[in-house]
Amino acid sequence: MEQNNTTNQKKLLKAIRPQRIIWPIMIGFVVIIYLLVKDFKPGTFDLLEFSWFTLIGILIAILMMALRDLGYMARLRILTEKEFSWKKSFRIIMLWEFTSAITPSAIGGTSFAILYLNKEGLSLGRSSAVVMATSFLDELYFIIMLPLIILLLDWQQLFLLDPGNASTLGSSLLFLVLGAYLLKLAYLIVLSYGLFKNPRGLKWLLLWIFKLPILRKWKQGANQTGTDIIQSSKDLKNKSYKFWLKAFFASFCSWTARYWVVNSILIAFWFSQYSAMDHIMIFARQLLMWIMMLISPTPGGSGFSEWVFTQYLGDFIPEAGLTIALALIWRLISYYPYLFIGMYMLPRWIKKNF
Repeated sequence: MEQNNTTNQKKLLKAIRPQRIIWPIMIGFVVIIYLLVKDFKPGTFDLLEFSWFTLIGILIAILMMALRDLGYMARLRILTEKEFSWKKSFRIIMLWEFTSAITPSAIGGTSFAILYLNKEGLSLGRSSAVVMATSFLDELYFIIMLPLIILLLDWQQLFLLDPGNASTLGSSLLFLVLGAYLLKLAYLIVLSYGLFKNPRGLKWLLLWIFKLPILRKWKQGANQTGTDIIQSSKDLKNKSYKFWLKAFFASFCSWTARYWVVNSILIAFWFSQYSAMDHIMIFARQLLMWIMMLISPTPGGSGFSEWVFTQYLGDFIPEAGLTIALALIWRLISYYPYLFIGMYMLPRWIKKNF
Protein backbone atom coordinates (compact mmCIF):
# COMPACT_ATOMS: atom_id res chain seq x y z
CA MET A 1 0.00 0.00 0.00
CA GLU A 2 2.82 2.39 0.94
CA GLN A 3 4.59 1.60 -2.35
CA ASN A 4 1.42 2.40 -4.31
CA ASN A 5 1.04 5.72 -2.47
CA THR A 6 4.65 6.62 -3.29
CA THR A 7 4.13 5.78 -6.96
CA ASN A 8 0.94 7.87 -7.09
CA GLN A 9 2.71 10.80 -5.42
CA LYS A 10 5.50 10.68 -8.02
CA LYS A 11 2.93 10.70 -10.81
CA LEU A 12 1.13 13.65 -9.24
CA LEU A 13 4.34 15.61 -8.75
CA LYS A 14 5.30 15.03 -12.38
CA ALA A 15 1.83 16.10 -13.57
CA ILE A 16 1.85 19.39 -11.61
CA ARG A 17 5.42 20.50 -12.32
CA PRO A 18 5.61 24.30 -12.69
CA GLN A 19 7.15 24.08 -16.18
CA ARG A 20 3.64 23.41 -17.49
CA ILE A 21 2.82 27.07 -16.95
CA ILE A 22 4.18 27.95 -20.40
CA TRP A 23 1.48 26.05 -22.31
CA PRO A 24 -1.68 27.82 -21.04
CA ILE A 25 0.06 31.19 -21.43
CA MET A 26 1.10 30.47 -25.02
CA ILE A 27 -2.30 29.06 -26.02
CA GLY A 28 -4.20 31.96 -24.47
CA PHE A 29 -2.07 34.67 -26.04
CA VAL A 30 -2.05 33.04 -29.49
CA VAL A 31 -5.86 32.99 -29.49
CA ILE A 32 -6.03 36.57 -28.20
CA ILE A 33 -3.63 37.87 -30.85
CA TYR A 34 -5.52 36.03 -33.60
CA LEU A 35 -8.89 37.43 -32.49
CA LEU A 36 -7.46 40.94 -32.08
CA VAL A 37 -6.04 40.91 -35.60
CA LYS A 38 -9.24 39.43 -37.05
CA ASP A 39 -11.64 41.95 -35.47
CA PHE A 40 -9.47 45.06 -35.12
CA LYS A 41 -10.65 48.28 -36.79
CA PRO A 42 -8.96 51.70 -36.67
CA GLY A 43 -10.46 53.82 -33.90
CA THR A 44 -11.89 50.82 -32.02
CA PHE A 45 -10.08 51.60 -28.78
CA ASP A 46 -11.38 55.17 -28.81
CA LEU A 47 -14.59 53.71 -27.40
CA LEU A 48 -12.81 52.83 -24.15
CA GLU A 49 -13.29 55.66 -21.69
CA PHE A 50 -10.71 55.79 -18.89
CA SER A 51 -11.81 57.58 -15.73
CA TRP A 52 -11.96 57.12 -11.98
CA PHE A 53 -14.84 54.72 -12.62
CA THR A 54 -12.43 52.60 -14.68
CA LEU A 55 -10.01 52.29 -11.79
CA ILE A 56 -12.81 51.62 -9.30
CA GLY A 57 -14.39 48.98 -11.56
CA ILE A 58 -11.09 47.14 -12.05
CA LEU A 59 -10.44 47.24 -8.29
CA ILE A 60 -13.92 45.82 -7.69
CA ALA A 61 -13.17 43.01 -10.17
CA ILE A 62 -9.96 42.20 -8.27
CA LEU A 63 -11.93 42.36 -5.01
CA MET A 64 -14.43 39.85 -6.43
CA MET A 65 -11.58 37.39 -7.07
CA ALA A 66 -10.29 37.98 -3.55
CA LEU A 67 -13.79 37.27 -2.17
CA ARG A 68 -13.94 34.13 -4.29
CA ASP A 69 -10.74 32.83 -2.74
CA LEU A 70 -11.82 33.95 0.73
CA GLY A 71 -15.04 31.94 0.27
CA TYR A 72 -13.04 28.86 -0.70
CA MET A 73 -10.77 29.32 2.30
CA ALA A 74 -13.72 29.77 4.66
CA ARG A 75 -15.35 26.64 3.25
CA LEU A 76 -12.15 24.66 3.75
CA ARG A 77 -11.98 25.80 7.38
CA ILE A 78 -15.63 24.85 7.90
CA LEU A 79 -15.19 21.40 6.34
CA THR A 80 -12.07 20.72 8.42
CA GLU A 81 -13.79 22.17 11.53
CA LYS A 82 -11.11 24.88 11.74
CA GLU A 83 -8.28 22.37 11.85
CA PHE A 84 -6.61 24.47 9.14
CA SER A 85 -5.52 28.03 9.86
CA TRP A 86 -6.29 30.85 7.39
CA LYS A 87 -2.66 30.78 6.26
CA LYS A 88 -2.70 27.04 5.59
CA SER A 89 -6.10 27.32 3.88
CA PHE A 90 -4.72 30.05 1.61
CA ARG A 91 -1.75 27.86 0.66
CA ILE A 92 -3.96 24.87 -0.18
CA ILE A 93 -6.43 26.92 -2.23
CA MET A 94 -3.64 28.57 -4.24
CA LEU A 95 -2.06 25.18 -4.98
CA TRP A 96 -5.48 23.78 -5.88
CA GLU A 97 -6.20 26.68 -8.24
CA PHE A 98 -2.74 26.39 -9.81
CA THR A 99 -3.38 22.72 -10.54
CA SER A 100 -6.72 23.60 -12.12
CA ALA A 101 -4.99 26.26 -14.23
CA ILE A 102 -2.45 23.85 -15.75
CA THR A 103 -4.75 20.87 -16.34
CA PRO A 104 -7.71 20.51 -18.76
CA SER A 105 -10.88 21.97 -17.30
CA ALA A 106 -12.64 18.59 -17.24
CA ILE A 107 -9.88 17.24 -14.97
CA GLY A 108 -9.34 20.31 -12.81
CA GLY A 109 -7.43 20.32 -9.55
CA THR A 110 -9.74 18.04 -7.59
CA SER A 111 -7.79 14.87 -8.36
CA PHE A 112 -4.71 16.40 -6.72
CA ALA A 113 -6.48 18.06 -3.80
CA ILE A 114 -6.47 14.94 -1.62
CA LEU A 115 -2.67 14.94 -1.79
CA TYR A 116 -2.48 18.60 -0.75
CA LEU A 117 -4.84 18.09 2.19
CA ASN A 118 -3.17 14.88 3.30
CA LYS A 119 0.31 16.41 3.25
CA GLU A 120 -0.96 19.42 5.20
CA GLY A 121 -2.00 17.21 8.10
CA LEU A 122 -5.37 15.56 7.41
CA SER A 123 -5.71 11.80 7.36
CA LEU A 124 -6.34 10.20 3.98
CA GLY A 125 -9.96 9.46 4.89
CA ARG A 126 -10.70 13.03 6.02
CA SER A 127 -8.89 14.45 2.97
CA SER A 128 -11.16 12.37 0.73
CA ALA A 129 -14.19 13.54 2.73
CA VAL A 130 -13.32 17.23 2.31
CA VAL A 131 -12.74 16.89 -1.44
CA MET A 132 -15.99 14.95 -1.89
CA ALA A 133 -17.84 17.60 0.15
CA THR A 134 -16.47 20.44 -2.00
CA SER A 135 -17.56 18.57 -5.12
CA PHE A 136 -21.04 18.05 -3.64
CA LEU A 137 -21.40 21.75 -2.73
CA ASP A 138 -20.14 23.00 -6.09
CA GLU A 139 -22.61 20.83 -7.99
CA LEU A 140 -25.41 21.85 -5.63
CA TYR A 141 -24.77 25.54 -6.42
CA PHE A 142 -25.18 24.92 -10.14
CA ILE A 143 -28.24 22.66 -9.72
CA ILE A 144 -30.00 25.39 -7.70
CA MET A 145 -28.90 28.46 -9.67
CA LEU A 146 -29.63 27.37 -13.25
CA PRO A 147 -33.43 26.91 -12.81
CA LEU A 148 -33.60 30.21 -10.90
CA ILE A 149 -31.95 32.25 -13.65
CA ILE A 150 -34.03 30.55 -16.37
CA LEU A 151 -37.21 31.46 -14.47
CA LEU A 152 -36.03 35.03 -13.89
CA LEU A 153 -34.72 35.84 -17.38
CA ASP A 154 -35.81 35.58 -21.01
CA TRP A 155 -34.48 32.10 -21.79
CA GLN A 156 -34.36 32.79 -25.55
CA GLN A 157 -32.04 35.74 -24.96
CA LEU A 158 -30.06 33.75 -22.42
CA PHE A 159 -29.39 30.94 -24.91
CA LEU A 160 -28.95 33.28 -27.91
CA LEU A 161 -32.06 31.95 -29.62
CA ASP A 162 -33.46 35.34 -30.74
CA PRO A 163 -34.06 35.47 -34.50
CA GLY A 164 -31.88 38.58 -34.71
CA ASN A 165 -29.06 37.10 -32.65
CA ALA A 166 -28.88 33.52 -33.83
CA SER A 167 -25.51 31.79 -33.95
CA THR A 168 -24.04 28.32 -34.22
CA LEU A 169 -22.98 28.64 -30.60
CA GLY A 170 -26.46 29.66 -29.51
CA SER A 171 -28.28 26.92 -31.43
CA SER A 172 -26.27 24.16 -29.74
CA LEU A 173 -25.90 25.82 -26.33
CA LEU A 174 -29.38 24.90 -25.09
CA PHE A 175 -28.81 21.18 -25.67
CA LEU A 176 -25.32 21.37 -24.18
CA VAL A 177 -26.58 23.04 -21.02
CA LEU A 178 -29.55 20.70 -20.62
CA GLY A 179 -27.30 17.70 -21.12
CA ALA A 180 -24.75 19.05 -18.64
CA TYR A 181 -27.50 19.85 -16.13
CA LEU A 182 -28.93 16.32 -16.30
CA LEU A 183 -25.46 14.80 -15.94
CA LYS A 184 -24.66 17.05 -12.97
CA LEU A 185 -28.03 16.29 -11.38
CA ALA A 186 -27.46 12.55 -11.81
CA TYR A 187 -23.95 12.89 -10.37
CA LEU A 188 -25.27 14.88 -7.39
CA ILE A 189 -27.98 12.28 -6.68
CA VAL A 190 -25.52 9.38 -6.93
CA LEU A 191 -22.91 11.20 -4.84
CA SER A 192 -25.51 12.12 -2.20
CA TYR A 193 -26.70 8.51 -2.05
CA GLY A 194 -23.14 7.29 -1.67
CA LEU A 195 -22.08 9.85 0.91
CA PHE A 196 -25.17 9.93 3.09
CA LYS A 197 -27.03 6.64 2.56
CA ASN A 198 -25.21 3.60 1.19
CA PRO A 199 -21.51 4.10 0.35
CA ARG A 200 -20.72 0.40 0.01
CA GLY A 201 -23.66 -0.11 -2.32
CA LEU A 202 -22.40 2.73 -4.52
CA LYS A 203 -18.90 1.23 -4.63
CA TRP A 204 -20.36 -2.12 -5.67
CA LEU A 205 -22.36 -0.38 -8.45
CA LEU A 206 -19.24 1.47 -9.68
CA LEU A 207 -17.21 -1.74 -9.84
CA TRP A 208 -20.05 -3.52 -11.65
CA ILE A 209 -20.30 -0.72 -14.25
CA PHE A 210 -16.55 -0.65 -14.79
CA LYS A 211 -16.48 -4.36 -15.56
CA LEU A 212 -17.82 -3.43 -19.01
CA PRO A 213 -15.12 -3.97 -21.67
CA ILE A 214 -15.14 -0.35 -22.80
CA LEU A 215 -14.60 0.88 -19.21
CA ARG A 216 -12.46 -1.92 -17.80
CA LYS A 217 -9.14 -0.05 -18.03
CA TRP A 218 -10.49 2.54 -15.54
CA LYS A 219 -11.66 -0.09 -13.03
CA GLN A 220 -8.79 0.63 -10.64
CA GLY A 221 -9.70 4.33 -10.54
CA ALA A 222 -13.36 3.43 -9.94
CA ASN A 223 -12.31 1.16 -7.08
CA GLN A 224 -10.32 4.02 -5.50
CA THR A 225 -13.27 6.39 -5.97
CA GLY A 226 -15.54 3.90 -4.21
CA THR A 227 -13.08 3.60 -1.35
CA ASP A 228 -12.88 7.41 -1.08
CA ILE A 229 -16.68 7.61 -0.91
CA ILE A 230 -16.80 5.01 1.90
CA GLN A 231 -14.15 6.88 3.87
CA SER A 232 -15.86 10.20 3.21
CA SER A 233 -19.27 8.92 4.27
CA LYS A 234 -17.99 8.03 7.73
CA ASP A 235 -16.89 11.61 8.25
CA LEU A 236 -19.79 13.48 6.61
CA LYS A 237 -23.07 11.62 7.11
CA ASN A 238 -23.55 12.74 10.72
CA LYS A 239 -22.79 16.44 10.21
CA SER A 240 -25.51 18.88 11.31
CA TYR A 241 -27.69 21.03 9.04
CA LYS A 242 -25.92 24.09 10.44
CA PHE A 243 -22.58 22.67 9.29
CA TRP A 244 -23.88 22.18 5.72
CA LEU A 245 -25.63 25.57 5.61
CA LYS A 246 -22.41 27.36 6.56
CA ALA A 247 -20.41 25.37 4.01
CA PHE A 248 -22.97 26.04 1.26
CA PHE A 249 -23.11 29.76 2.10
CA ALA A 250 -19.32 29.95 1.69
CA SER A 251 -19.65 28.12 -1.65
CA PHE A 252 -22.46 30.46 -2.75
CA CYS A 253 -20.41 33.57 -1.95
CA SER A 254 -17.35 32.17 -3.69
CA TRP A 255 -19.04 31.19 -6.96
CA THR A 256 -21.20 34.33 -7.07
CA ALA A 257 -18.16 36.57 -6.61
CA ARG A 258 -16.43 34.69 -9.43
CA TYR A 259 -19.27 35.47 -11.84
CA TRP A 260 -19.40 39.17 -10.88
CA VAL A 261 -15.87 39.76 -12.18
CA VAL A 262 -17.02 40.43 -15.76
CA ASN A 263 -19.83 42.69 -14.54
CA SER A 264 -17.25 44.74 -12.65
CA ILE A 265 -15.02 45.03 -15.73
CA LEU A 266 -17.93 46.26 -17.86
CA ILE A 267 -18.89 48.77 -15.16
CA ALA A 268 -15.29 50.03 -15.27
CA PHE A 269 -15.64 51.20 -18.88
CA TRP A 270 -19.37 51.77 -19.42
CA PHE A 271 -20.80 52.52 -16.00
CA SER A 272 -24.20 53.88 -17.09
CA GLN A 273 -24.83 51.64 -20.11
CA TYR A 274 -26.27 48.59 -18.35
CA SER A 275 -29.51 48.12 -16.44
CA ALA A 276 -29.91 45.86 -13.43
CA MET A 277 -31.44 43.17 -15.66
CA ASP A 278 -28.49 43.47 -18.05
CA HIS A 279 -26.14 42.70 -15.19
CA ILE A 280 -28.22 39.68 -14.15
CA MET A 281 -28.12 38.44 -17.75
CA ILE A 282 -24.33 38.91 -17.90
CA PHE A 283 -24.02 37.01 -14.62
CA ALA A 284 -26.26 34.22 -15.94
CA ARG A 285 -24.31 33.88 -19.17
CA GLN A 286 -21.10 33.46 -17.20
CA LEU A 287 -22.73 30.56 -15.37
CA LEU A 288 -23.40 28.95 -18.75
CA MET A 289 -19.92 29.85 -20.01
CA TRP A 290 -18.51 27.79 -17.16
CA ILE A 291 -20.30 24.73 -18.55
CA MET A 292 -18.78 25.28 -21.98
CA MET A 293 -15.32 25.73 -20.46
CA LEU A 294 -15.62 22.32 -18.80
CA ILE A 295 -15.38 20.60 -22.19
CA SER A 296 -12.18 22.42 -23.11
CA PRO A 297 -9.18 20.10 -23.66
CA THR A 298 -6.67 22.92 -23.05
CA PRO A 299 -5.04 23.68 -19.67
CA GLY A 300 -7.43 25.80 -17.59
CA GLY A 301 -9.59 26.31 -20.68
CA SER A 302 -6.87 28.59 -22.07
CA GLY A 303 -7.68 29.90 -25.54
CA PHE A 304 -11.13 28.33 -25.52
CA SER A 305 -12.28 30.56 -22.66
CA GLU A 306 -11.23 33.73 -24.49
CA TRP A 307 -13.07 32.60 -27.62
CA VAL A 308 -16.25 31.72 -25.67
CA PHE A 309 -16.12 35.15 -24.01
CA THR A 310 -16.11 36.91 -27.39
CA GLN A 311 -18.95 34.77 -28.73
CA TYR A 312 -21.24 34.78 -25.73
CA LEU A 313 -20.76 38.22 -24.16
CA GLY A 314 -19.98 40.18 -27.32
CA ASP A 315 -23.50 41.62 -27.66
CA PHE A 316 -22.99 43.54 -24.38
CA ILE A 317 -19.86 45.29 -25.69
CA PRO A 318 -20.16 48.25 -28.10
CA GLU A 319 -17.55 47.12 -30.64
CA ALA A 320 -16.44 43.60 -31.59
CA GLY A 321 -12.78 44.63 -31.55
CA LEU A 322 -13.07 45.53 -27.87
CA THR A 323 -14.48 42.18 -26.83
CA ILE A 324 -11.18 40.32 -26.97
CA ALA A 325 -9.42 43.18 -25.14
CA LEU A 326 -11.92 42.81 -22.30
CA ALA A 327 -11.52 39.02 -22.43
CA LEU A 328 -7.79 39.56 -21.90
CA ILE A 329 -8.45 41.82 -18.88
CA TRP A 330 -10.85 39.20 -17.53
CA ARG A 331 -8.23 36.43 -17.80
CA LEU A 332 -5.48 38.66 -16.39
CA ILE A 333 -7.61 39.13 -13.27
CA SER A 334 -9.25 35.70 -12.92
CA TYR A 335 -6.74 33.19 -14.33
CA TYR A 336 -3.12 34.24 -14.86
CA PRO A 337 -2.43 35.28 -11.23
CA TYR A 338 -2.92 31.66 -10.12
CA LEU A 339 -0.29 30.49 -12.59
CA PHE A 340 2.37 32.79 -11.14
CA ILE A 341 1.36 32.32 -7.49
CA GLY A 342 1.42 28.55 -7.96
CA MET A 343 4.74 28.64 -9.79
CA TYR A 344 6.21 30.46 -6.77
CA MET A 345 4.55 28.34 -4.07
CA LEU A 346 4.63 24.82 -5.48
CA PRO A 347 8.41 24.17 -5.51
CA ARG A 348 8.64 25.34 -1.89
CA TRP A 349 5.68 23.18 -0.91
CA ILE A 350 7.22 20.12 -2.60
CA LYS A 351 10.56 20.74 -0.91
CA LYS A 352 8.86 21.02 2.48
CA ASN A 353 6.57 17.99 2.16
CA PHE A 354 8.69 15.57 0.11
